[in-house]
Amino acid sequence: MKTLVSLVPLFPLLGFLIVALNVRKLTHGVTAFIACGAVLVSFILSVVLFTHLLGLPADQRVLEVTLFDWIKAGNFSTSISFLVDPLSSLFLLIITGVGFLIHVYSIGYMHDDAGFNRFFSYLNLFVFFMLLLVMGANYLLMFVGWEGVGLCSYLLIGFWFKNQAYNNAANKAFIMNRIGDLGMLLGVILIFVYFGSIQYTDVFAKATTIDTGTLTLITMLLFVGAMGKSAQLPLYTWLPDAMAGPTPVSALIHAATMVTAGIYMIARNNLLYALSPATLEVVMIVGVLTAVFAATIAVKQNDIKKVLAYSTVSQLGLMFLALGLGSFTSGIFHMATHAFFKALLFLGAGSVIHGLGGEQDIRKMGGLKKYLPVTFLTFLVGVLAISGIPPFAGFFSKDEILAAAYLHNPVVYGLALFASLLTVFYMFRMFFLTFFGQERAGHDVMHHIHESPKSITIPLTVLAVLSLVGGFMGVPEALGGSHWLASYLAPVFAPSAAVTSGHHHLSHSTEYALMGTVVALTVVLIVFAYIRYVKGNRVPAADTQVGGVQKVLANKYYVDEIYHAIVVKPLYWISATFAEIVERLGVDKLVNLIGGSVVPASRGARLLQNGSIGYYIFVMVISIVLILAMGIIR
Repeated sequence: MKTLVSLVPLFPLLGFLIVALNVRKLTHGVTAFIACGAVLVSFILSVVLFTHLLGLPADQRVLEVTLFDWIKAGNFSTSISFLVDPLSSLFLLIITGVGFLIHVYSIGYMHDDAGFNRFFSYLNLFVFFMLLLVMGANYLLMFVGWEGVGLCSYLLIGFWFKNQAYNNAANKAFIMNRIGDLGMLLGVILIFVYFGSIQYTDVFAKATTIDTGTLTLITMLLFVGAMGKSAQLPLYTWLPDAMAGPTPVSALIHAATMVTAGIYMIARNNLLYALSPATLEVVMIVGVLTAVFAATIAVKQNDIKKVLAYSTVSQLGLMFLALGLGSFTSGIFHMATHAFFKALLFLGAGSVIHGLGGEQDIRKMGGLKKYLPVTFLTFLVGVLAISGIPPFAGFFSKDEILAAAYLHNPVVYGLALFASLLTVFYMFRMFFLTFFGQERAGHDVMHHIHESPKSITIPLTVLAVLSLVGGFMGVPEALGGSHWLASYLAPVFAPSAAVTSGHHHLSHSTEYALMGTVVALTVVLIVFAYIRYVKGNRVPAADTQVGGVQKVLANKYYVDEIYHAIVVKPLYWISATFAEIVERLGVDKLVNLIGGSVVPASRGARLLQNGSIGYYIFVMVISIVLILAMGIIR
């Protein structure tokens, strides 16, 4: 069984190498077979490992495999070792399962693209690094995977590199993530300094012996990394711009892989965070503020992918809220359900864009349900799931987060509820404007529109089923369930539960009241959106025609402009100044001085080789005389 562990990340790596080294030789069919097959094999192996862990007693659900020693220098040593436990096994299923569906979807979506082979090689490499991130048994391997997915996101966001705007988006994502990664790296360095090891097992064994101040500093630095990778305030602005990449990339980054890395990192270090209550408070505050902030922006976005991007930022905020509340299981539960319905929504949006020949503005859509029936039905499932309509997946996971917030603080609960209700409104706004009402696309577009091929609709259907039934892995006791997921993850979060006072639970009557209230408000908002955008046939005004608060929201609170003014411009000025002082007046002057002195010296030396025989004889005679004179003097 331990051999299988090392094979899980191996196949995507092999897929990448085979396709990348033969990128100009392989046909599209062979490339698709290799790339999809590699991820499918990893998924099958992940299912086998998951099943094996289920068959073990709860306290024995750990597989740790050391392949070889990697680095030994002084008192520092680390190995290439993998850890598969309930937490990582869940991530393995999501990364490889959803990742495989995205690979299959990409066959149809990218079939006419000249970079088809290059695209699939990047996808395989992305999956490999994400698997490395969640399977690594030490912080260094996690960091390698962490940086690897950052590199791949850069390559995929800027995939269509002939468009300068896409290159700018890729650069923005790469640079902003490097800011967060610096915090992550410093945190890992401090872990080695204070713990003497970077193996998870060693660190967690010594965690209770380290003072709270040190742990707070370490966890804060790690959280900075999570803020960048999982797009939390203030390091979130890269993610909406990441829509520049092909739509399957959006699904891969926003659902199954990169943005969940920060969630995984905090959940993996749950003991360190439980011992650092100040950091947990910061995580909670940042999470709930991000959830509300991004949701308000999404309300006024008209690009279908931008709506989903800000929705992702908001949903990630809810996950961080759960982690900050110490409800680690709730955060992971919502991460899992979110992977299903957000991948579905992004791929559904891609199907719409594919059908409309590249159009992404929902104001230019409308009436598409009869042209794209499969896309319409599956997209509806995704919208119902993210809105928290029972029995869809999002209902169970979001309710659990709201319940944890209600127990903690009424203000936090109110903000989380507000973000959740805004989600309902903007998702149905997008849904109704896209599929209902008048046909607002041009005649030529509507004449050629048709349902997407099976390589696109089959993944949509599978994800729709998962978005419907995925929540049943966490049915609460109040609804007659046993919350299987909480029991499965219990061994991972047992250390943090042991050092905290434990969590209170709502009474069933209170839980019913909260559920009923949320569902009722959700239905009201759906009806309101229906009346406004379907019955009223209302189409959002052009961005230039809105004012006041609407203009602020449409322009995303002008955060990008503020960052450009207070960060980018000053850095450009500093760079230009250094270029003038250091480069032109320093380095260039020195180089020119050396060059300027070499030229006269070479001209002088050239006089010794003027081609005159008489001159050479004269020099020889003078040399002989000097030698004889030196001999006589001696």
